[in-house]
Amino acid sequence: MELKLDLNYPQILNLVRQLPVNQIAKLLVDAQSILEEEKTSENVASFQAFLLSAPVMSDEQYDSFLENRKMFAQWRMG
Repeated sequence: MELKLDLNYPQILNLVRQLPVNQIAKLLVDAQSILEEEKTSENVASFQAFLLSAPVMSDEQYDSFLENRKMFAQWRMG
């Protein structure tokens, strides 16, 4: 059985005010954990978008990078 309610914010606030103090405290803790999860998922999504929008090396640039790295390694050992 599933029951869906269409409540607006003032109605929800009135319901919360009717709760005992210990349940309001538990609700606050639960709400805070939900907010933290949302912030984390938003941060991950924005960071992924940042990474995906970053410039990418062409094959020629990558080959040049590898060659330079090899030369610097030889120079350091040299």
